[in-house]
Amino acid sequence: MPDTETLSLTEIEDLSVRALMAAGTTEANARPLAAATAATEADGVASHGLAYIPIYAEHVQCGKVDGQAVPVLTRPAPSVIAVDAATGFAHSAIDAGFEALIPLAREQGVAALAIRNSYNCGVLGYHTHRLAQAGLLGIGFTNAPASIAPSGGQKPVVGTNPFSLAVPDGQGGVAVLIDQSASVIAKSEIMKHNREGQPIPEGWGLDQDGKPTTDPAVALTGSMAPSGGYKGVGIALLVEVMAAAMTGATLGMNASPFSGTKGGPPKTGQFFLAIDPGATSGGGFAANIAELVGAIHAQPGARLPGDGRGGKRAMAATRGVAVNATTLAKVRSLIG
Repeated sequence: MPDTETLSLTEIEDLSVRALMAAGTTEANARPLAAATAATEADGVASHGLAYIPIYAEHVQCGKVDGQAVPVLTRPAPSVIAVDAATGFAHSAIDAGFEALIPLAREQGVAALAIRNSYNCGVLGYHTHRLAQAGLLGIGFTNAPASIAPSGGQKPVVGTNPFSLAVPDGQGGVAVLIDQSASVIAKSEIMKHNREGQPIPEGWGLDQDGKPTTDPAVALTGSMAPSGGYKGVGIALLVEVMAAAMTGATLGMNASPFSGTKGGPPKTGQFFLAIDPGATSGGGFAANIAELVGAIHAQPGARLPGDGRGGKRAMAATRGVAVNATTLAKVRSLIG
């Protein structure tokens, strides 16, 4: 049996929709998540792609996420959109929020979207990328169950807590895409190594005494290593404030895990800022970004954040994606 099978992005999305609906998810909730899954596979981030579909299905079936949820949108202030995800998937809540956020940001110059009672939003950069494609500067934050201990401590208090910045190029494209977590590596990568029985590189995780470990199982019960030491902890705290405190979501230290079936819905949050560069830059934004990007690309071997994903995405659109055969078998088994 071959190790991989090549699927088109349409096939990946269709397979994901059918698997999620078979688990008890409405099509309205399955479709946005499936589209993100296909895009994630295209970007080469397999740890957040089809490999997560069995986990999503399991969480629908155990009640950690409500596959039938209907997000509730409100307008608490002129430039603020709030969405209660109702313990459903983050993707459909974000979709509902973006539908109102994008025109509001164009109208007001700056607009915010606060999402509470939510769930794992997958690759955060997928969402901010959409804002940049709409011509807006997109900034996103999402908190996660606690997995990083504070500086000098041993007990996790904050999650890997990614933030993302997507910069439009003024021509309908995306010039820069920063998408990074507060940890050295995304927790899903350690989970992937644990599932496959592979050791992790030193520096990825810490044991319960705060000492480095190469055992992924030990790291998962200890702490993720913060990127840059105390600076990574600072980023995690920043994201926790934005994605949990500012939205009314659950703090990471009180949220149930994104893995396994223990605990009820995590009820974490997402926070997005959408800014119209035309309203703040006096018309010089696109030229400045072009000059900045050009200066970096002019250096041999230099890359911008997002360059790697962009190249893979363009290739996947025509050639499809090579998907792990074992992962495919698990997803297909959900459909029956």
